[in-house]
Amino acid sequence: MKLQNRLGKYLLSWPPLVYLVLFFLIPTCIMFVAAFRFPGDYGGLAPMYYIEEGRVVWDLTLENFQRIVEEPIYLELFLKSAGYAGLTTLVCILMAYPLAWLIARSQKKHRDLMLLLVILPFWSNFLIRIYAWMIILGPQSAFTKAVNWVWTGMGFEPLQLLFTPFAVIVGMVYVHLPFMVLPLYANLEKHDMSLLAAAQDLGANAWQRFWKITWPLSLPGIFAGSALVFIPALGMFAIPDILGGTDSIMIGNLIKQQILDTRDWPFGAVLSIMLTAGVLGIAALGSLVARGGVKRG
Repeated sequence: MKLQNRLGKYLLSWPPLVYLVLFFLIPTCIMFVAAFRFPGDYGGLAPMYYIEEGRVVWDLTLENFQRIVEEPIYLELFLKSAGYAGLTTLVCILMAYPLAWLIARSQKKHRDLMLLLVILPFWSNFLIRIYAWMIILGPQSAFTKAVNWVWTGMGFEPLQLLFTPFAVIVGMVYVHLPFMVLPLYANLEKHDMSLLAAAQDLGANAWQRFWKITWPLSLPGIFAGSALVFIPALGMFAIPDILGGTDSIMIGNLIKQQILDTRDWPFGAVLSIMLTAGVLGIAALGSLVARGGVKRG
């Protein structure tokens, strides 16, 4: 029996472990080594070593890391990307919380349909959905004309919605909103409603019941949803490329430019390492905050 249990554990744990090693750990190690190499004459990577007088000479450098430190524009771009991701996460929380609460408190037959509508966008291609927003936010669209009709009626100049930071935030919120709704729903659906009834019997109003009971209990769902939204939004490059202008470039766009356009693979690897380290640091900080919230609860 013990042998069967152990075999079952191995069969469950080894496939995902092998997957992570092959497609995450090994590429990360390759990227880390590439960060210390010189770019090739025609792009890519220069040889890592050469033979001189019968001995191996390693051709490695720290210039790529020094470039990050010496040129503040890259740090500013990291902070700008974090600002975009943070604002996206905040808007997703504000929009997802009432929707998740509505779904969690709906009848079972309606709940399944509402969940289906939340995940329905995943059934269509990502780029098609983003290009659809180009039409919605375009200067000749009905939405833009309606907004400018109201805006100019108030005495202001017409607005350009497409190719602006506003369009980038709209696109990222649209793409990542389901990742906030689903963890929040999973959390809110498990809340014990008798706690709210007891608080009401003790004289607590609706706001007090929410702030003292529902909000603390929903923090694990908020932390989980925030991680699922913030981390991919931080490295996003497709949405700023399609919906944003020159002022909306994020760190993901710069990494893509270095790897595909400039073909400076070592510097692209350094930027990727910095992004990965930042994501891991944020995830660790979020985990500590979440644990502290659970302990206080």
